[in-house]
Amino acid sequence: MDDHTDRMSHLTEAGEVHMVDVGSKAVTARTAVAEAHVTMTRSVRETVFSGGLPKGDALAVVRIAAIMGAKRTPEVIPLCHPVGLDAVEVTIEPTETGARIEVTARVEGRTGVEMEAMTGAAVGAVTLYDMIKGLDRGVTIGPVRLLSKSGGASGEWRR
Repeated sequence: MDDHTDRMSHLTEAGEVHMVDVGSKAVTARTAVAEAHVTMTRSVRETVFSGGLPKGDALAVVRIAAIMGAKRTPEVIPLCHPVGLDAVEVTIEPTETGARIEVTARVEGRTGVEMEAMTGAAVGAVTLYDMIKGLDRGVTIGPVRLLSKSGGASGEWRR
């Protein structure tokens, strides 16, 4: 084990993985913002943002997928606590190289929503890939990253 072991709250003293008990933590307003970038050709980007894709309105589908991804996070990330999300906001904007999907997750709770925001962004990006893969096989996803979080004992963090 390295020197980070004392901060690995998902490990017992014996080094066994477990779900952290958050029952005694204070309920606070918690927010997390994550993003995912999707790189594609200029012509496909223009088609996506003009609404001309053969599969339909990609932006609407991506927004719904990102929200669903955030809501389903504890089903795919083994040690995440189920949280009653208060809000999930999704914005999608064109970039020079494709698209940027930003997901903001909010909750009044005992644990943060970083994983919900990141999972939402990742699912949105994979969904956009699915919508455009027939037009551009060279699509890439990444980075997917946390931009900021607030609330809880660790307070504010910004990339």
